[in-house]
Amino acid sequence: MHQYPQQSSGQEPERAGGRRKSRRAVWIGAGVAAALLLGGGGFAAYKNEWFDGNGQAVSFGKNHAPATPGKDGKDGKDGGGSGKKAASPSPSPTPTGDPDVQLPAGPRSEFKQTTKLDDGTVIAKTRLAGAKSGFEGDVWVWAPKEYDDPKYAKSAFPVLIALPGGNGFPANYWSDRSLGLQKAISEGVQAGTSLPFVVIMPVLNPDNKYYYDGADIPGQPKMGTWIAEDVPDFVRKNFRTYKSRDGWAFMGSSSGAFVGMKTVLQYPDRFKAVIASGGEIVPDSPLWKGHQAEMDANNPEKLADKLIKAGGPDVYINFQVGTKESGRDRMAKFVQEYGKGPVKTTIRDIQNGEHNGWHYVRGMKEGSLEWISKVLKGPKPEAG
Repeated sequence: MHQYPQQSSGQEPERAGGRRKSRRAVWIGAGVAAALLLGGGGFAAYKNEWFDGNGQAVSFGKNHAPATPGKDGKDGKDGGGSGKKAASPSPSPTPTGDPDVQLPAGPRSEFKQTTKLDDGTVIAKTRLAGAKSGFEGDVWVWAPKEYDDPKYAKSAFPVLIALPGGNGFPANYWSDRSLGLQKAISEGVQAGTSLPFVVIMPVLNPDNKYYYDGADIPGQPKMGTWIAEDVPDFVRKNFRTYKSRDGWAFMGSSSGAFVGMKTVLQYPDRFKAVIASGGEIVPDSPLWKGHQAEMDANNPEKLADKLIKAGGPDVYINFQVGTKESGRDRMAKFVQEYGKGPVKTTIRDIQNGEHNGWHYVRGMKEGSLEWISKVLKGPKPEAG
């Protein structure tokens, strides 16, 4: 049995003048990585390891079969997917004595594999029609090997919602195995420095024209509701989760770091912690014009101040910043002014780190994964 810590991407150009620059370099970096793999006979390994089984239906949890697609190839339109009605899941095992464990509520979504990792686990995608936000978008998911281990069949697993930087649309770059997020978690589990997180990777924005601050900006798609309500509801329908906030956290880079931190401070009764890498501290979407009160309600500084005055509950914010990028001063100022009382903060400096996903994953491996694992709840195996 692994001893888990006890409870207690590509390049992303930085913003200047309060505006986010083009994230084209993210995809340039990914293209360079792919080109390297294609040289010297690398294509065969690239194809076999990354593409084998792509497009096939997959399920998470061996006690369940994949959702049965309708004639249009999609599953039930119930807020957990779109298309025809999904088949009812097979019976779930009775949970352990922990009243915090919540078994999948169903109906289950239809997942299609997008890539396979070296340990045999897969990243898969589905289409989520948000019942509360009204927004429909793609969501990628990954579950660690432990999720299918019979000794954890009755246990819940902690959830890590991973948010990308840049436009965050139409893809979430954390679903790209080359960044190494899922591998870092798997290696951390083996080393006893990380919980076996179920990783959920939704699109961040409804288009690639504007940035929406992960909020319900008046007159715009309700991306705050999508992230804070529709995505967690989807997870509860498909995975064994914890009812309490002790099993729910965010991680994100750049613009995704801002949204993760903001959401934890906004809903401390639902989410407990965040790893916020290279992100902003205050909202800055141009779509807020004329909506100052609503923008203030999505400002982490004001949310932190409100939480401090309320006396809790405790939330945990781990900033990550590379020593070769700017922005540490903003994080330090937030820590100095709001890192007190229930707002627990820390800053991890990534030596020689730049503003990109690869370096942020390195920071997670160097300590941030262990940090977040210590404040969240891990799965409990059956005795014997």
